[in-house]
Amino acid sequence: MIGYVTLGTNDVNRAAAFYDAVLAEIGAKRSREQAKYIAWQIAPGQPQLLLIDPYDGNGASTGNGVMVGFRAGTPERVRAAYEKAVALGGKDEGPPGLRNDPPGFYVAYVRDLDGNKLAFYCTSIVPTL
Repeated sequence: MIGYVTLGTNDVNRAAAFYDAVLAEIGAKRSREQAKYIAWQIAPGQPQLLLIDPYDGNGASTGNGVMVGFRAGTPERVRAAYEKAVALGGKDEGPPGLRNDPPGFYVAYVRDLDGNKLAFYCTSIVPTL
């Protein structure tokens, strides 16, 4: 259903370095670059994330309640993306862990360098007791 998501940034080069490193942890790489945006995706035909210098010329800002969720595939990849984001200056918004709504939902939350909220997740994890 989702083809792409755009996130605004006030510093494309700084944000691109952040996303190059963080998204590599879940298998994504740059798929397109233009003067005003850079896109990443895991494979052709898959949804893309675009970082964009807002076309209206105003500064980028975050939306309250807006979050982008990245399917990471495994708990290890969730942790790796989260740890990379925090190491690069992202802000912790909820460490990696099992949330049971829905059951087996393993997720970590961070804010990027511009304050955009991100989730890295995988599903169908069986909790150990």
